[in-house]
Amino acid sequence: MREFFRVVTLGEAERILAENWPRDRAEVVVAPLAGALGATLAEDIYAQAHLPPFTRATVDGFAVRAADTFGASPALPAYLRIVGEVFMGQEPRLQVGTGEAASIPTGGVLPEGADAVVMVENMEEVSPVEVGVVKAVAPGENIIAAGEDVPQGGWVLARGRRLRPFDLGLLAGAGVTEVPVFPPLAVGILATGNEIIPPDRVPRAGQVRDMNSYTLLGLAQAAGARATLWGIAGDTLGELQAGIEAALAASDLLVLSGGSSVGSRDLVLEVLQERLGAEVLFHGVALKPGKPALAARVQDSLIIGVPGHPGAAAVFFQVLLGPLLARGEYPPRELQPTVKAVLRRSLASASGREEFVAVRLVLEDGIVWAEPVLGKSGLLRPLVQADGLLRIPIEKDGLAAGETVEITLLA
Repeated sequence: MREFFRVVTLGEAERILAENWPRDRAEVVVAPLAGALGATLAEDIYAQAHLPPFTRATVDGFAVRAADTFGASPALPAYLRIVGEVFMGQEPRLQVGTGEAASIPTGGVLPEGADAVVMVENMEEVSPVEVGVVKAVAPGENIIAAGEDVPQGGWVLARGRRLRPFDLGLLAGAGVTEVPVFPPLAVGILATGNEIIPPDRVPRAGQVRDMNSYTLLGLAQAAGARATLWGIAGDTLGELQAGIEAALAASDLLVLSGGSSVGSRDLVLEVLQERLGAEVLFHGVALKPGKPALAARVQDSLIIGVPGHPGAAAVFFQVLLGPLLARGEYPPRELQPTVKAVLRRSLASASGREEFVAVRLVLEDGIVWAEPVLGKSGLLRPLVQADGLLRIPIEKDGLAAGETVEITLLA
């Protein structure tokens, strides 16, 4: 068998994974809007009517012609004649002419002739039929125009967008009750190794309970995937092949936990390359923790081998797989959601690799501090205690205490 162990940079790994990501899903399903949170749109959505459908007031007050209020002040109010009242849920049966005003509630339909609303706080009652404006308004002030959110025929949301809570509200406002979506990516998770046992068993000497599968399951589900546990495959060619083939048959993405390190890579690679005809995309990433990872492609499915150490497996998934599962692409680093904090202590790092350090965020005297939660890659508790990850770039050999750093929050 051809030996394969070539370490790629984090940037190269991102490019390779993005280029080979299983996107071509012909099946489209129609989901009710109430159950579409986190789903990925399969088509562009356009508005069938204006949103909002009419021009409305955003404050309680009086609908006016803005020109009638120019120069108004407490010392010199602009006096307007009251011509009626606008009622909620009803189309106004009045018009506002020069020197006139109509009482209007928040959300009320702006009557014909009016082009602004004066807040009730900026009016003074002169008589039952006359008010004084003590603060001028500009045309369009305190109103939302028909179609200002989305005009009729306008684009609402684009194909490929993962729906957020705000999107559901916008779609509802546009009268959309069902949306065409791609089914979530099917992610299979298969643990490998003779030493791995299910959580409900008591480990003997040399055995460990399967922590990785459940961590990876949660990370996949948090990113919007439909994740399935496929159990544990022992370190034999037959068992590995059977487990991988069964999981692959039902998965767009298969995550192998363990079996990617130098010592055990021969078995996994032999199954993938010699028995399944896989194309190995990379084997090793200049990443700490998470270096012993692999990626391979079998027809339309992608296989990712994550390290056996729980902390390393979780960081690799969070950094490289989470964004692709959630968005289908890597957002530019400048647009990734981060929190700025001040590093509490200095950190050393070996150049030539990207390093991610778990940190806890602490607010003291108005300053957000990033406190490193140090621990070996075989431990998971440091991530449990952490709020986010601090990235030390490949070109740096560390960070100094007191530096302002950016923290990516954990899932």
